[in-house]
Amino acid sequence: MSVKINDSLNIYLHDDINNTYMQRYIENTNVLQTEIFNTYFSLRVLQTDFVPVNENILVRNYLIKNENSIDLKINLLANSKLLSNINNDTSGLIKYNSLIQYNHDYTFSIFSNEKLYSYQVNDVENSIWTGSIWGKDYVGLSNNSAISYDIGTLHPNEEARFSLFIMVNETDFENLGKKIERVKNLDVNELYSKTIEYWKNFVISHDKLKILNSKLDDRIKEIYSRTILLYPLLQNKETGGMSAGVEIDEWKTKSGRYSYCWPRDSVFITKAQDILGMEDETTKFYNDFCRITQSETGRWEQRFYTDGRLAPSWGYQIDETAGVIVGIYEHYLKIKDMDFLKKNTTMINKAVEYLKLYVDDLLSKEPKFRKSYDLWEEYEGVSLYALANIYSAFRAAMKISVVILPANGRENLELDEYSLRLKQYILENFFDENLKTFVRNREDNRMDISLLGPCIPFGMLEYNSREMLNTVQKMEMTIRTYTGGFMRYENDTYVGGNPWVIATLWMALYYIEADRKDDALECFNFVVNTSYEHGFLAEQIDNITLKAKWVIGLSWSHAMFVIVLEKLLEKGMLE
Repeated sequence: MSVKINDSLNIYLHDDINNTYMQRYIENTNVLQTEIFNTYFSLRVLQTDFVPVNENILVRNYLIKNENSIDLKINLLANSKLLSNINNDTSGLIKYNSLIQYNHDYTFSIFSNEKLYSYQVNDVENSIWTGSIWGKDYVGLSNNSAISYDIGTLHPNEEARFSLFIMVNETDFENLGKKIERVKNLDVNELYSKTIEYWKNFVISHDKLKILNSKLDDRIKEIYSRTILLYPLLQNKETGGMSAGVEIDEWKTKSGRYSYCWPRDSVFITKAQDILGMEDETTKFYNDFCRITQSETGRWEQRFYTDGRLAPSWGYQIDETAGVIVGIYEHYLKIKDMDFLKKNTTMINKAVEYLKLYVDDLLSKEPKFRKSYDLWEEYEGVSLYALANIYSAFRAAMKISVVILPANGRENLELDEYSLRLKQYILENFFDENLKTFVRNREDNRMDISLLGPCIPFGMLEYNSREMLNTVQKMEMTIRTYTGGFMRYENDTYVGGNPWVIATLWMALYYIEADRKDDALECFNFVVNTSYEHGFLAEQIDNITLKAKWVIGLSWSHAMFVIVLEKLLEKGMLE
């Protein structure tokens, strides 16, 4: 969006040297307000963005005020450039008093109740800088088009209001005009009020930890509230698939394109959802998403689109399969619904059989060593974290079996044997007697936060076992940064190598278990104090600037925050 003021050139609202900005969410909502003040013309613009509940539109409301001592003539411009692949050209046309951009898959319509002042459907790059666009209305084979509206002349201290609608649909020109007309007739003020009311009630109904009215720090409350508000935006309502993080960084300069569903990540997220009273959403993930994505072999691949289709991957991770079994049992403990387990018995059994084959191969005299990527998707081989996860999956499957069929003793004896053999293998092959610590794989002895896995979350060892105490002590000396956060592993170079929110909160969970209150709070407060504005948690924290870095609003980071917060409250460590 941009403005032309009097005879000025184009002034982009999102990026101009004379603009100052202030941005905020309306408290406990997903309604975003951005205040832009152009210091050269003394023009103030308040932009309010919201998506009405059950409407496939983005509403962008503008309050424009002239704070100058002279009259200002205002034109508001919307410049839209859609990205699509080389074989799916986007074209633009002006129809129904709207800008319509379309390709094979969808239409992108931008319109208002106000009459269009001017438009241009192609060659916009060569004219938009002037703030004046003129051209034909039909049909421009270009993915870059623009429209403008005449706001009029504002006298000093005079205000104007304007609403813009952005609607996305499948390509269906036959009914598009009716859809646009219906939206134009909606009461924007009513939509706004209902949207505010919906989100505020949503937050209140999911404040299961009773945080919002507590005496806790406002920043903790903000992250907690933002987590509640974030999860419904990331979950596919049709399948239950959970996106790791929605991104619009097309060139990967500030993110790594994480808008996929990793089953492994989702097991942590569903645990947080259960804490927040989102049990139905968790049930849908396991009942629907996991069922449609499980392969014939019984395993789950590395990652998927949230609609359940297989996403581009670069390898296989055995912990994706093991994690789902553990997640199903933990969800059952929350909802105590026998039908949930029975509905997923076939899926669970197929996954267990696949894990048994994997372990049989691993423990054979001539193992083929089915290669699996580690937690961080960098090392391909056999890793401690993955094996500890399989151990936990076997134990969970045993407990599920007892719940469903208490007399099923032979099955449990077999799984018990598998888990005990696997535990013995781990202790013999992944505990280095020279270092007196665990190693993350048999080729690399660097300390790694995932070495906490045998203790937390997989419960194979106690926190005060010799192996864990020695390993944690070494981790504190190697992957704890001088700023107080924890890296994933020694000499991590990804995005420069920084503390991770996940890693720091993972260590906090260990400290809570070990009753090390001060250390647990130091980790927790490090994450809270370095959180992004508006309450979002990122993947990493820049170790120099102590600012959120890389993916902003990472669902796994938010999940770990909720899990740690609940544990701190349970232990009475947080006041």
